[in-house]
Amino acid sequence: MRILALVPYPDDKAPGQRFRMEQWAPRLGPLGAEVVFEPFRCEELHRLLSAPGDTLRKVLLTSRALARRAGLLKRVKDFDLVYVYNEAAMVGPALFENYLRARRVPVVFDFDDAIFLHGRHNGALNRYLRLLKFPGKTKSICRLASHVIAGNYYLASYAAGFNARVTVVPTTIDTEKYAPRPASSDRDPPVVGWSGSYSTVQHLDTARRMLQRLARAARFRLRVVGAEGYRIEGVEVESIRWRAETETEDLSAMDVGIMPLPENDWTRGKCGLKALQYMALGVPAVCSPVGVNPAIIRDGRNGMLAATEDEWVEKLTRLLCSPSLRERLGAAGRETVEAEYSASAHAPRVYGLFKAVLRRAAAEAGGAELLLED
Repeated sequence: MRILALVPYPDDKAPGQRFRMEQWAPRLGPLGAEVVFEPFRCEELHRLLSAPGDTLRKVLLTSRALARRAGLLKRVKDFDLVYVYNEAAMVGPALFENYLRARRVPVVFDFDDAIFLHGRHNGALNRYLRLLKFPGKTKSICRLASHVIAGNYYLASYAAGFNARVTVVPTTIDTEKYAPRPASSDRDPPVVGWSGSYSTVQHLDTARRMLQRLARAARFRLRVVGAEGYRIEGVEVESIRWRAETETEDLSAMDVGIMPLPENDWTRGKCGLKALQYMALGVPAVCSPVGVNPAIIRDGRNGMLAATEDEWVEKLTRLLCSPSLRERLGAAGRETVEAEYSASAHAPRVYGLFKAVLRRAAAEAGGAELLLED
């Protein structure tokens, strides 16, 4: 089985892509699937879109990216199936997806954010490119796809309004790469950590007052990964740049990992990546009970949920003061990831889904016997 993966980003650059198809592809190979990645953004365009300015260069590189996508259409028949993560092109309507449908090419569409909320997920684009986004695009791609993969049940519910074939596949973790380090009870002060980026640091901002209160109740250092220069008055903060090559080490240096989130339509689409990263490393997670988090975390058993500022302060204080509690919850969190969220467990599910899509496509084309033999 040859799969063309139309993805937005270059390799190892964006969390959703990294923890979905980029993780599954090496595990699909031994099962009989070859995945060929074709990112929309080149390295330069990806870098430029993270900052304002350089509008003409962005427009030029985006135009070139569209031309590359158009050139790929001549090769789609070289593949058995096309996998689309989020969208085939970051601007314009679902032209490429419509073309694939017209050519009867099986398409599996995968999304793990509430990207159907126009304007909420494209903050890195400058305002000129943002005008070229189409609000109804996600709806159109759901309708056109042979099958839809959604990162959680909230997203799946949206997709089910436009396609009867929807499967939930959660964010997954490479449990070999994300291996627990020996617990450290002698860090002084203990470390409360958060991982994200400049586009998500607004979520950490919602916890500013809570962290200031916590600093008056217990000693700790706040480690912020992915937002250099971040500061909170009255809190000892260590902020570092996110780097793929040191990600697991940077997260393992935390005694507690936090995931504060406001409650809104956008955050309900989140798939709990931060929590799963912490848990896979044996770091106890404290999270807002938003979106998929309550399905991942069983409060007090494999992590903690905190809905109010008082709950955040109380639960973090307990963890900071008790290495044994941190160790127990960290170990239970790791067990949860191994049992329910490992890439090794879910990649065969994805492969089976791809096979089912191909069987259905062959049956519709009158050639079911060709694929049903194996």
